[in-house]
Amino acid sequence: MQNIVILGTGGTIAGTGQDPERSWQYKAAQLSVAQLVDAVPELRHVPLEAVQVAQVDSKDMSWAVWRELGRELQKHLAREDVAGVVITHGTDTLDETAYLLHRLVDGDKPVVLTAAMRPATALDADGPGNLRDAVRVVQEAAQRGLGGVVAVLHGRIWAGAQVRKACSSELDAFDGGGKPPLALVDDQGQWSNVVTPWPASGGAGWQVLASPLPRVEIITSHADADGWLVEAALAHARQNGPLKGLVLAGTGHGTLHKGLEAVLAHAAAQGVTIWRSSRVARGGVGSREGDVFAACGDLTPAQARVALVLYLLGV
Repeated sequence: MQNIVILGTGGTIAGTGQDPERSWQYKAAQLSVAQLVDAVPELRHVPLEAVQVAQVDSKDMSWAVWRELGRELQKHLAREDVAGVVITHGTDTLDETAYLLHRLVDGDKPVVLTAAMRPATALDADGPGNLRDAVRVVQEAAQRGLGGVVAVLHGRIWAGAQVRKACSSELDAFDGGGKPPLALVDDQGQWSNVVTPWPASGGAGWQVLASPLPRVEIITSHADADGWLVEAALAHARQNGPLKGLVLAGTGHGTLHKGLEAVLAHAAAQGVTIWRSSRVARGGVGSREGDVFAACGDLTPAQARVALVLYLLGV
């Protein structure tokens, strides 16, 4: 039987608190990934390897952590004795990591991200069940010859390019931006409601993570938006290095306050690449005739930032 490698990055799934009944009072990224595995009795007879890549609250996710994660993935996915990889992660930026990996992995083997909405010490801790399900999804996907990046949370398998956090508090916190889950997973690991075909990965490779990170920021359009933040970003860039890109989190179908228009045109004239997304949870932003700035499709603003970073790096 092939091994499954579990890469730990921290997050709430590895968090602990003093009072199990006050699950909101905790510190993320306290338990090692080996401790997380030991807490799941269903995994005791599964051939697993636990590797600690990082130990961070995922709100603090960074290019440096992604670089280390990429190195570990490249190493373990190339091994003939490895069926696939599980990544334990925080929920806050899971959508960004999942999208990045979706673009980079070759899709030959399954890569499954999982997380938790409650710390490991909570009475209703969801991490052990999610980790169990993630390992079982790697096993089943490998048996079916399915590769690529997915996220497994609360009994649902989400495509890595679509998954996003949709609720800040409930255990069932994720969705696909209006797209259905790829499948449901029961407590025995059985799949139902399977969507086909399985989404293909980008296969861009890992070399891009060795590049310096180009500065890309997100600007939100809102009532009274006047471009002050864009001007501040441009001023900061003149002193501290170039601003390479902006992702606009627009209203509705990516619409922008008229107060932003002039300063964005000024930024574009200075060589800043500007893409347009929506702050609305579902529906995305499609391209339309007369668009000034490129549309980001179904990506969240945070995912669109990752996409623009990759674009600027030639991917």
